[in-house]
Amino acid sequence: MKDFFEELKWRGLIHDYIPETDRLLKEEKVTGYIGFDPTADSLHVGNLVPIILLMHFQRYGHKPLAVVGGATGMIGDPSGKSAERNLLDEVTLRRNEEGIKKQLKRFLDFDSDKPNRAEMLNNYDWFKDIKFIDFVRNVGKHITVNYMMAKDSVKKRLNPSADNQSGMSFTEFTYQLMQGYDFLHLYKNYDCKIQMGGSDQWGNITTGTELIRRIEGGKAYALTVPLITKSDGSKFGKTESGNVWLDAKRTSPYKFYQYWINVSDEDAEKYIKIFTFLDRHAIEQLIEEHRKAPHYRVLQKKLAEEVTRMVHGEDALKKAVEASGILFGKNVTAALKNLDERTFLEIFEGVPAGEMKKGLLKKGLPVMQALTESGFMKSGNEARRALKENAVSVNKQKVPADYVLTEEDLINDKYILLQRGKKTYFILKMTD
Repeated sequence: MKDFFEELKWRGLIHDYIPETDRLLKEEKVTGYIGFDPTADSLHVGNLVPIILLMHFQRYGHKPLAVVGGATGMIGDPSGKSAERNLLDEVTLRRNEEGIKKQLKRFLDFDSDKPNRAEMLNNYDWFKDIKFIDFVRNVGKHITVNYMMAKDSVKKRLNPSADNQSGMSFTEFTYQLMQGYDFLHLYKNYDCKIQMGGSDQWGNITTGTELIRRIEGGKAYALTVPLITKSDGSKFGKTESGNVWLDAKRTSPYKFYQYWINVSDEDAEKYIKIFTFLDRHAIEQLIEEHRKAPHYRVLQKKLAEEVTRMVHGEDALKKAVEASGILFGKNVTAALKNLDERTFLEIFEGVPAGEMKKGLLKKGLPVMQALTESGFMKSGNEARRALKENAVSVNKQKVPADYVLTEEDLINDKYILLQRGKKTYFILKMTD
């Protein structure tokens, strides 16, 4: 495909756009921007859609600007919110900006000498020196209160409800004008003609195009993508433990990989188009193969593979795949010993555990003693019966009744995985 707009269309990534946006993107190489909210020092999978949007944009020869909302982050975007957000100080915002910039460099080309290399900007840099009186006179007078109140993001917050008892502060009300000014500033200083974002940003984005029309007499464009949802109605990018982050310190590559492996068949068909760069033919073949034998989960596996590689790299993907196969695989003792402690504990999260002294391993610890004194089995009779049935494994390897545990059996120099049958696990932690 040679057309950015058509690429997004078949992938299901077009929600709304200003007329002629498709023509502009087909006929010209343009500069466009997306804003990123600096509420944390890491982006999460909910930010992957705008990131991928900018990646496609750059791949088709356009110039992407990633704008961190250092100033608007101090205000809080009311779009889709039922309560006002906590305001962040400048030190925190700058730290978060650095974290976001580091992550975006994995996905966009910021460093080449190509004319469409990406640039990262912070709107605090142009807002910090603007005086309130100047902003009200030079910007505020061009947009009526009636225009601003007609936006959905404002309407929803102005009508008090069970979720929204306090209404909307003047601080939040100004957000729309500030984001609109961002677009105006980028239009004047970077020849930026298009702003992109999620469908909930349509009101803020079109306020920017209106400011450009009224102040500069220019024509600017807008394009939004649908907000990603899950088929069961739960929020995309959330798990029981919270956000799925792009930072490996916050969400490990193993947990990240597991998130995608566990999506539903319906969601996998949608996500494979949105979150990967596989071409149309390859995706259609995968979907057809998956529908014939959904129990093999080929779509989920390919999706998890592609996204984990893109976010964390080939080595992390390899380790995540290896770790994912440990619970159900055979001959995985070596893979177990290669796991880092965090991943090991994540794989066996919720598994009962007991402790024994590491010094016992130096002389050799009979498996029978380990099974009973660790608390894994209630009695010597139960342990003897399990060993007699050949049902006991150490680090996923079946062992005989006379097996002796040594320091060679340690995982991460402190754990031994005991198992009875296929599904009953126990973590033996050897302490100093």
